[in-house]
Amino acid sequence: MQRRNFLAGAVGTGALGAGALAVGGAPASASSGGRRVRTGLDELVSSGFAVLAGQRVGVVSNPTGVDAAYRHLVDLMHGSGQVQLAAAFGPEHGFRGSAQAGGSEGTGVDARTGIPVYDAYGASQARWEAMFTEAGVDTVVFDIQDVGVRFYTYIWTMYTSMVAAARVGKRYVVLDRPNPIGGRAYGPMMTSPYTSGVGLKEIIQQHGMTVGELARFFNGTFLPAEAGRPVDLHVVRCRHWKRDDLAADTGVPWVMPSPNMPTPDTALVYPGTGLFEGVASITEGRGTCRPFELIGGLATDFDHHWGDRLNARNLPGVEFREAYFSPTAAGQKPDLLNKLCAGVEVKVVDPAVYDPIRTGVAMLVEAHKYPAFAWRRDSWDTVRPYWIDKLTGSPRLRTQIDAGADVDDVVGAWADELATFNRRRRPYLLY
Repeated sequence: MQRRNFLAGAVGTGALGAGALAVGGAPASASSGGRRVRTGLDELVSSGFAVLAGQRVGVVSNPTGVDAAYRHLVDLMHGSGQVQLAAAFGPEHGFRGSAQAGGSEGTGVDARTGIPVYDAYGASQARWEAMFTEAGVDTVVFDIQDVGVRFYTYIWTMYTSMVAAARVGKRYVVLDRPNPIGGRAYGPMMTSPYTSGVGLKEIIQQHGMTVGELARFFNGTFLPAEAGRPVDLHVVRCRHWKRDDLAADTGVPWVMPSPNMPTPDTALVYPGTGLFEGVASITEGRGTCRPFELIGGLATDFDHHWGDRLNARNLPGVEFREAYFSPTAAGQKPDLLNKLCAGVEVKVVDPAVYDPIRTGVAMLVEAHKYPAFAWRRDSWDTVRPYWIDKLTGSPRLRTQIDAGADVDDVVGAWADELATFNRRRRPYLLY
């Protein structure tokens, strides 16, 4: 490999892993009694890495894989002398987090530990299998902080690496972390004609599961058909997490999972304002201090009336501040880069009642009234050109809004599929 410098108790097996306890014996659903939530990594370390004993280990992680003292999983393994650490695999933004959106750090050697690091961003199934085989791993460990939304791509890194592990007979261990926006599922379902890198399988937009629960769901629902069998799955559970906990309730350290996800506040609004990635004429505030909270279009095209109309709707738990800003990161919208934009800042005033996706739909409905509003079209996909369709899982939301539907009509359209998803996911929940 070319050398480069990078920035510096197991539970359950098979498809379900039913009846598992957190490492250390205490039920993960126990009340915290004022103590912080313990992540799967915290539990793994306290057990002396017992679940990894005698295994050559490969780690799928990024800078979020830290313990309560912000020490990274790979560094802890390397320094412990208790783990045979074979390799790390870096997703989008890279293993040490030095790459921007749509980028990776490449394949090389980690300067801190000296272990091989493989570039796994966008890796095909065959590439994952080849990387696991080349690295000689027995067990793959996944530890990345998710933000609870289908189009946030780390869960699909987990899925594809699970399928590869099943196909080449590797064990898969997920170190669980709290879902920072809670355990409630909401939004539209992905449909198979619109699957892509921002939604590979049929799950709800705001899935309301931890990565450990998602891994169990994937293993029981999709892997038997795609891999020919479930993977040998073990989930090291969190302790003390409850389904209505938000990030601020947990005490778990927050490390940016990507450059435009700086705080738990960003994660809270992202299920709704992330939809503006599908609007060509409106920026989601990339490169500002408040990405996905600052939303706007060119000041020549949008104005304060957008925020006024949104506030008049009295949406629960949120207020809208008239805002002007200049995005310093383009994303897929270079025409808005460093231009003065007018719009709103989304101010969540009561997280307990705030509904990010309903709020996002209301924002789209009102923004659509401006003549400059335009859905993002991707020239590279002539069959499914609208990015919003890939984000929401079908053309339904786009065609409803184009036809003049209001918020209740759009939101009501996914009630049945949401109810079905809630029934399907129930056997896989851990908390």
